[in-house]
Amino acid sequence: MATNNRVIFIDDEKHIRQANTQTLELADMVVTSFESAEQALPQIDKDLQGIIICDIRLPQMDGMTFLNTVRTIDKDLPVILITGHGDISMAVQAMRDGAYDFIEKPYSSERLVKTVQRALEKRTLTLENRNLRRELEAQRTPGPRIIGKTEKIERLRSTIAQVADAGADVLISGDTGTGKELVARSLHELSSRRTKNFVAVNCGAVSESLIESELFGHEAGSFTDAREKRIGKFEYANGGTLLLDEIESMPLHVQVHLLRILQERTVERIGSNKTIPLDLRVVAAAKADLRELSDQGLFREDLYYRLNVVRLRIPPLRERREDIPLLFHHFILVACHRYQQEVPLPDSTQLNAIMTYSWPGNVRELRNVAERYVLLGAQNDWSIDRLLSGSVHVEPRSLSRQVEIFEKSLIEQALSSNNGSIKEVMDVLSIPRKTLSDKMRKYGLDKSDFK
Repeated sequence: MATNNRVIFIDDEKHIRQANTQTLELADMVVTSFESAEQALPQIDKDLQGIIICDIRLPQMDGMTFLNTVRTIDKDLPVILITGHGDISMAVQAMRDGAYDFIEKPYSSERLVKTVQRALEKRTLTLENRNLRRELEAQRTPGPRIIGKTEKIERLRSTIAQVADAGADVLISGDTGTGKELVARSLHELSSRRTKNFVAVNCGAVSESLIESELFGHEAGSFTDAREKRIGKFEYANGGTLLLDEIESMPLHVQVHLLRILQERTVERIGSNKTIPLDLRVVAAAKADLRELSDQGLFREDLYYRLNVVRLRIPPLRERREDIPLLFHHFILVACHRYQQEVPLPDSTQLNAIMTYSWPGNVRELRNVAERYVLLGAQNDWSIDRLLSGSVHVEPRSLSRQVEIFEKSLIEQALSSNNGSIKEVMDVLSIPRKTLSDKMRKYGLDKSDFK
């Protein structure tokens, strides 16, 4: 588990501070020591990526008062109290008041390190769960939910924001699994139509005999088995947004009706002579090239031009490889929440495995692998062929470029995990400040983007 390894150690005796600092630093922890609780308090906030050890007996603010003060800042921040023999009853009361644990003097180095390691692991899970809750809360607010920092994704988000409230119909193109419905939902939620229905229809999943009824609706008795009136998807989406996914699968005779509806903004139910006015945005999504299909006579050319007012292309994962660690981290957090699991984030070897795979199933495949990782835990095999139950598709790439991509992803993950703290990233990656600054400048990374 990639834990936050900072320890704040408080004791008024210098030799105890020095001895315990050395013990914890030998266990790969970053220790900041103070001789009083008052000195330590300014270093403590609700996002502290570490834990606290404090002696109960201090000359001014004692350990019990300090504990209560820390709990007003963050009740989930682990505080370990150091007690003398006469302080056991006080320590037991402290545990009832919310202390993580207490260690009785004299204690062994092994006892100290193990207790601190457990507390650090608990703190890491607490902070990750908080980040998840913030992430999920953000998912419930209007706006783009498209994750990534590459130039192509930034440009896509910018275009979505620019055209979201324009009202023009939109054509979304992209490979299978890239997130076409997600882009359509983002368009809807950023528009003034967000309070109305968002309706998605997969044209490839509806039989040819039923698609007209599904889209346009029908009156009772208009055909065999039409026992009741049916409201079609166009009418149901009125005022909102209608997504026609896999529109390349729509039969040609239905495309004729669709073109008329897009031009006139009215619809007639099958078996009715009454026209229903429509005020909606139509978003079409295709995984095939509609221009090529129209040239082959498999898609109406006039419909293609009518749909192609605004076109959004979603890049496949192989074109935005630097986003893979960020996406994978996001899907792990969502899966942890869904399955009520707590799992460690992937290490550098595991990240390298997911970075070198070509992801033919794109974001959908990556999400499935993240869920498998959460469900299987330590049983998960990170060799790509076993992990994905398929063959490896690694695209040729120069060694220097692979190193750059991997290096950038590690720095991004460290910045994200440490809320943009340069000092913490330096500690995590064991890298000098100047070297880190140079690399962040090289990769266009800004610490403020990760806070």
